[in-house]
Amino acid sequence: MKKNIIITLLAALVLSSCGEYNKILKSTDYEYKYEAAKNYFAKGQYSKSATLLSELIIILKGTDKAEESLYMLAMSYYNQKDYSTAAQSFITYFNTYPRGTFSELARFHAGKALYLDTPEARLDQSGTYSAIQQLQMFLEYYPGSDKKQEAQNMIFELQDKLVLKEFLSAKLYYNLGNYMGANNYLSCVITAQNALRDYPYTHYREDLSIMVLRAKYEMAMNSTEDKRAERYRETIDECYAFKNEFPESKYLKDADRIFEASSSYVTKD
Repeated sequence: MKKNIIITLLAALVLSSCGEYNKILKSTDYEYKYEAAKNYFAKGQYSKSATLLSELIIILKGTDKAEESLYMLAMSYYNQKDYSTAAQSFITYFNTYPRGTFSELARFHAGKALYLDTPEARLDQSGTYSAIQQLQMFLEYYPGSDKKQEAQNMIFELQDKLVLKEFLSAKLYYNLGNYMGANNYLSCVITAQNALRDYPYTHYREDLSIMVLRAKYEMAMNSTEDKRAERYRETIDECYAFKNEFPESKYLKDADRIFEASSSYVTKD
C-alpha cells in the first residue's frame, strides 16, 4: 500500500511538472519564459532550457538579455553532448559579442566542443583541423587564461590524431609493398617523413621513424642492381639516425638486424 502511494505521488509530481512546462511553452510572457529557462538551466534540465532559449534568442535580440540567453543556449547544447550545434552556437556568440561577458568561455568551449566531436583517426579529419583552429584562436585571444594548459593539451591530442592517421596511411603503403608494380615503400617513406616534419614532437615519432627505416631497407632489397648499393647506404645512414635518437628503442633489435644486413651487402659490394 505504502509503495503504491509513493508511486502515485511521484506520478502526480511528474504530471504537474509536465503541465507546468507545457504552460511555459505556450506562454507569451517572455520575461516569465526567460526566467523559467534560466531555472531549468540551473537545475541541469538542459533539453527544456534549450527548447525555450532557441525561441527566446530571436525575441530577445537587441535587449539586455540577448547575450546571456545565447550563451546559455550554447551551454545547454554542450551539456546535452550535442557538440556540433554547441560549437556553432558558441561561434555565433563570440562573433556577435566579441567583447561580451562570456567571450573567453565561449571561445574555449567552441574549441572543446569540436575537440569532443572529432572522429576516430581512420576517418576524415576536417573536424580535427577545425577544433585545432578554434583552440589556437582561443590561445591567441586569451594567452593568460587559466584554461590555457587544457587548451594546449587538447591541441597536442588533436595533432597526435592527425599523425596517427598519417602513420596508418604509411603502414598501409608499407604492407602493400610492391603490389601491382607500384613502389609503395617510397610512398610510405614520404608519408612518414612528412608527418615527422609537420609534427616533430608527436608521440608517434619513434613508430614513424622505424617505419621509414624498414621501408628504406625494403626499397634497397627490391632495387635493381645499379641502385641497390646506394640504397643500402641510405638505409645504413637511417639506422645511425634512428639509433642516435632512440638509443633504448623497443625497435632496437630490428634496427640492428637491418644495419647488419645492409652493412654486409655494402662491405661485400
